[in-house]
Amino acid sequence: MSAIRTTPRPAAAATTPLSRMTSLARAELTLLGRTRGALVAALFVPLVMPVSVRSAAEEMDLAGAGLDTGTLVLPAAVGFSLLFAVYSVLVGVFVVRREELVLKRLRTGELRDVEILAGSALPAALTGLAQCLLLTAGCVALLDLSAPSAPHLAVLGLLLGLVMCAALAAATASFTRTGESAQATPMPLLLVSMIGSGMFWPLELMPDRVASVCELLPLTPVVTLVRGGWTGSLSAYEALGAFATAVAWILVAVFAVRRWFRWEPRR
Repeated sequence: MSAIRTTPRPAAAATTPLSRMTSLARAELTLLGRTRGALVAALFVPLVMPVSVRSAAEEMDLAGAGLDTGTLVLPAAVGFSLLFAVYSVLVGVFVVRREELVLKRLRTGELRDVEILAGSALPAALTGLAQCLLLTAGCVALLDLSAPSAPHLAVLGLLLGLVMCAALAAATASFTRTGESAQATPMPLLLVSMIGSGMFWPLELMPDRVASVCELLPLTPVVTLVRGGWTGSLSAYEALGAFATAVAWILVAVFAVRRWFRWEPRR
């Protein structure tokens, strides 16, 4: 009697955290492309807002603060991209996916919690990064900006801003009940950052006490590092202080997410 041959079953393909997050990011990018409101906020608003900053710069004494139009508009443009293309969009993404039970279903698979959040945030973060690079090239070409004096500070500020805005978006989503309210809950941080983080009005032109308070706002260290990367006027102590402030905000946001983030609809 001949032996029965059995065909070995193929082993399940091993997955890695990177491959799982990439797959999730690809699916999230498809969903993001179908949301017109998010696309407008992510792609068009950050391109228009720097024009307002340039108009306001004409009425400021920037030379007295060691600045010019380019070194005011460029950090502001980066800030707008981080606020609108990353932070504001991701608040809506996290809330809507939670209310649609997408996050709950993802947790039943191989994905870990941090992979779900990171994979969901990746498309918006890459969009914000690409937009910042595009706006930087535009500012250099149109505003006659010279090469950055300390490019490592500008890169550091941008990377910290991407991580911070993604973490703050998840923290904000923790306290946002519905997809409709996700359009309103980002507004406090948006307004405070635009007014007090040196985007429309540089800290160098503010009263000392006001500037000291504004230095502690979440987006201020990002704007400070990016601007300092171009002007080269940022001392090591000031750069370290901006870095520490940004890291502190990231840690606060991560703590808030670990403590209060909801994976199921808020009823």
